[in-house]
Amino acid sequence: MNIVYKTPEAENNHIAYSIKGSKITFGDDEKMLNLAKYEKDDAVHITDSVDANGNLVGNSNGLYYAYEIDIPAREYKYVTDESGEQDESGTSKTQKIPVPFDMDKCTLTLWKLEV
Repeated sequence: MNIVYKTPEAENNHIAYSIKGSKITFGDDEKMLNLAKYEKDDAVHITDSVDANGNLVGNSNGLYYAYEIDIPAREYKYVTDESGEQDESGTSKTQKIPVPFDMDKCTLTLWKLEV
């Protein structure tokens, strides 16, 4: 996962996080997201903010951002159908197969905590 510090001068003053596989956990197990479940055909942007008590409260009820996550659009590979069948134009049929989720293509942006 790519890590970006939105406020680099505060690199040590951001929400704690840990990453294991496709899962990222914030705070003291306060919130866990399995990013593979959020992957879609279009890019996904997730934000979370912090309230006056330092609690994660979603993206609309907080005083300031805690983090942002950007997940790129799902990628596919096209594999020729092994049946040998062809479509109406005589072209071999293909299957659209999703490429496995890759956490290294995601970006976590961390904001300075004010509390």
